Amino acid sequence: MNRRQFVNGLGVLTVRRVALADELPAAFRVRCNRSASEVRAEATTFPAVVAGVRLVDSKIARNAIGLAQSVYASYLFNHAIRTFLLGSLAGRALGQHFDEELLFLACILHDLGLTERFQGDLPFEIQGAEAAKHFLEENAYKSEGTETVWDGIAMHASAIGQFKQPEIALVGEGAGADVLGPDFSRIKKTDVVEILKAFPRRGFKAAFVQTCGEVVRKHPRSASRSFMRDIGERYVQDFRPHNFCDLLAQAPFPD
Repeated sequence: MNRRQFVNGLGVLTVRRVALADELPAAFRVRCNRSASEVRAEATTFPAVVAGVRLVDSKIARNAIGLAQSVYASYLFNHAIRTFLLGSLAGRALGQHFDEELLFLACILHDLGLTERFQGDLPFEIQGAEAAKHFLEENAYKSEGTETVWDGIAMHASAIGQFKQPEIALVGEGAGADVLGPDFSRIKKTDVVEILKAFPRRGFKAAFVQTCGEVVRKHPRSASRSFMRDIGERYVQDFRPHNFCDLLAQAPFPD
C-alpha cells in the first residue's frame, strides 16, 4: 500500500511546477541545500548495526558513501541510509534473500538525480541511475552488479520495480517506507525508532518537496507523467488523483 502510494505520488510531484521556494506553502520552506563541507562534517562515522541490519562496509560501499556525502544535503543522505535499512527489514520480513552490497549501493545512490551535480532533463531516477552507473564503472565494479544497481535506482519510483528481484524491488520498498511510512505488519515500530535515532530525518518532508521543486524549475522536461493520467484529468469527470504533497504531509513522522 505505501509503496503504491509512493509510486503514484512521485509521478505527481515530478509533474507539478511548484518549484520556486517562495511559491511553496510556509510549512515547506526550509534551507535544504548545505555545503559539502557541512555534510562531511556530520555522520563521518556510523553505527555498524542498526535495528539488526549491518551497514555494508566494503570498499565500493565506502566509496559510494563518500560520493553521497559530497553531493547530498544531510537530510537526503540520511534518507538514503534509512532506505537501505527499511528495505532490508522489509525483505527479511518477506523471507527474501538478497545481495546486501547491491541493495546498499542502489539505496545510497538512488537520489543522485536530485543533486545539483547530477540533475538534468531526464526523470530524476534515470539521471541518478546513469550517474551511479558511471561511478561504478569508474570504480571497476562488476558489470552485472552495475546493471542491477541501475535498475534498482531507475525503477524505484515505478510500479515495475516491485516485480523485479529483491535487490531492485527493495529500493522502492525502502524509499516508500521512509517517505510515506512503513508497513508495520512487516517492520517493527521499535526498529523504526532505532533507525530514526541513528539517522534523523532533519525536516525531510519540507526539504524533499523543495529540492524536487527546484529540480523541476531548472529542468522542466524532467517532470514526466503517465499518458493515462493525462487522459483521466482531461476526459474523466470527477477524476481526482492523489497528490504526492498531501501523502507526504500525512506520513507518520513528526520530522
